[in-house]
Amino acid sequence: MKHLLFISIFIFFVAVVNAQDDKAKLEDGKWYLKGVTGLNLSQTALSNWSAGGESSVAGTAYMNGTLTRKSGNWLWANALALEYGLTNTKTQGTRKVSDKIDFTTQLGYSTNDKWFYTVMGDFKSQFAKGYNYSKDGERSRYISRFMAPGYSNISLGIEYRPNTVYSIYLSPAAGKLTFVQDDYLSDLGSFGVNPGDKFKAEFGAYLKGRLQKKIMENVEVISTADFFTAYSKSFGNIDVNWDVLLSMKINKFLSATINTTLKYDDDVKSIKIEDDGTEVKRGPRVQFKEMLGIGLAYNF
Repeated sequence: MKHLLFISIFIFFVAVVNAQDDKAKLEDGKWYLKGVTGLNLSQTALSNWSAGGESSVAGTAYMNGTLTRKSGNWLWANALALEYGLTNTKTQGTRKVSDKIDFTTQLGYSTNDKWFYTVMGDFKSQFAKGYNYSKDGERSRYISRFMAPGYSNISLGIEYRPNTVYSIYLSPAAGKLTFVQDDYLSDLGSFGVNPGDKFKAEFGAYLKGRLQKKIMENVEVISTADFFTAYSKSFGNIDVNWDVLLSMKINKFLSATINTTLKYDDDVKSIKIEDDGTEVKRGPRVQFKEMLGIGLAYNF
């Protein structure tokens, strides 16, 4: 896991270094709204197809944007990322393929326009239930839902934000709150809470970086990386959440996107369903998701 952390940090900071030639300074009294929203759709239609397979329909709606304002020595910055996607086939029915709610707000005070003493809060969860599936496609039980889990980080720290392209925030005093507001999942002790509890609080250190840059004509990258370690006996075990959205504008209406998410959390145990339907709880695993889509998109 430590090797993975170092690689993640290295890649993110390489991108930051490449962004330093951008002189997009924050102007006083001006609102900055940046982002992308869109809908990706795909369809496969088969009839008497000798090679096998089945018809399917899939769609994902997404939005990733920021709203920032600088007023005198104060800076207020907000970021919102939403995503929800479904796929449908005749044999497997409708399944969820992506589901995300991620909101961050922060207030900073500075005397030099680059370094900000900052208080930050965020919220992460999902819209709908998520299920575990066996190898034959049977749905066993739900393993997540809205606010199960829900995560919130509240922290005090310092942020380096020289322009509108990237920022790096470091907090030595951060509280990570985990919510499991579901009786069934709470009784199982899911997401690191004690069985029967619906809330867990941890105190530790937090690092967050964000990059939003046009890397070439009609191609923009938005990346956010979060790292947290608790001041406890597990100190040094780092929770990672790293999102990358690459948006490539084809024309006025069409766009192609590549969206990846890498996660690691010691408190989230993976579950494997055996052939006989038995569920086996394993240790934490690196989670990775990649989605490639073509559809309608609007940059703002």
